[in-house]
Amino acid sequence: MTSTATRNTTEQLASILDKVRELGPTLRARASEAERTGRHSDETIADLDATGAFDIATPAEFGGAELSVRQQLDVVAEVSKWDGSAGWTVWAGASINWIPAGMGRRVLDEVFGSEWVGPRMAGSSHFPASRGRARKVDGGWIVSGGPWTFATGARWTPYTNLGCIADDGEGPYLVALQVPRERLRILDDWHVAGMKATGSDSVTLEGDELSVPDHQGVDFRRITAGTADSGLAGSLWKAPTLGWSFATMSGMSIGLAQGALERFLERSAGRPLRGTTYTNQLEAPLTHLMLAEVHSKIQSAVLMTRANAEETDRLGELAAAGSSADPKYMQLFSARVLVETAYAMKWCAEAIELLQRNSGSTAIMDFEPIQRSWRDARVITLHGALNLEALSENYGRLMAGIEPHKVAGITTLDRFAPAVS
Repeated sequence: MTSTATRNTTEQLASILDKVRELGPTLRARASEAERTGRHSDETIADLDATGAFDIATPAEFGGAELSVRQQLDVVAEVSKWDGSAGWTVWAGASINWIPAGMGRRVLDEVFGSEWVGPRMAGSSHFPASRGRARKVDGGWIVSGGPWTFATGARWTPYTNLGCIADDGEGPYLVALQVPRERLRILDDWHVAGMKATGSDSVTLEGDELSVPDHQGVDFRRITAGTADSGLAGSLWKAPTLGWSFATMSGMSIGLAQGALERFLERSAGRPLRGTTYTNQLEAPLTHLMLAEVHSKIQSAVLMTRANAEETDRLGELAAAGSSADPKYMQLFSARVLVETAYAMKWCAEAIELLQRNSGSTAIMDFEPIQRSWRDARVITLHGALNLEALSENYGRLMAGIEPHKVAGITTLDRFAPAVS
């Protein structure tokens, strides 16, 4: 079996990063207008696609780069450095690809088998709070309910995967349903404080009910267990899904903080510091102390996140070689990734807040990237799967030898629990 990490993806990564850096100033220049409209322009989506950013987690069998999780992290961070909303859109398009891979080869062929400009799949409401309902019938599923919230990328993808609750008489369970874009209606309800251009509107059905073919609906427990035969050879498809999704998610916060730091140094050179005799803010000791704190927060997030991405790749290689990790370790690692991602995002948001507070009143202007980074970074910390206190309790429980809370959906940890003997 071919390991994703051992394929020669180094040159592909370098090429994508170079193209993103070249596009970066354009992304930053377009960010204000994208915020105003609440979505990226089609031109921006096409430009990002041309860099290869939307193919970083596309299977190699379908012509994609299929980068390792560690490499994907670098791409998400670089895009986010220039525009947080663009980084979120790239992250969402990459980190969700384990869902179609877990649904089987037929769905993979539908999602990746034809030419497309932009991300390939959006996802929404894969949590027990989903308002979607699915009923099993001969030959497929009947979907009702909704709307499905926070469907990042649905405006630009051929498919959106909807989380729905089903109940065949033995208790409710979550089903993932793959729905073509033409069978959904996008609601204009993404009116938010940050990450405005992601266009993460809700989606709803065109009618009261929708019929979905059998192969496009899969019990989510089968996806998280990886029981479907995808036909994909790379070790990426055996990597822990929480490690993949959330280690790369940290890249958004890291990129935002790195970009804000670069912008601060650029705009502070020669700027007088009010209330002092310093005519150059960069010569003031209080600036030096602040910069050291900013560096330490960002670097802590970088090192912790890179370690989690590398461990995710290692565990994927182990599983691809037929030697899966101990379930107890997998449970602990997954809980650790979640809480450390929440901390990484917190530290990066705090670093940007320090830079914002030391940038003067002009830093609140709409045209200033620092204020946008400040808002975007705070919005990331509010992601529904990253409640710092709840994640801290779960990880602390595991450290103390107590089982975590049982929570259905993407972030469930009990699926990694050791089997009862």
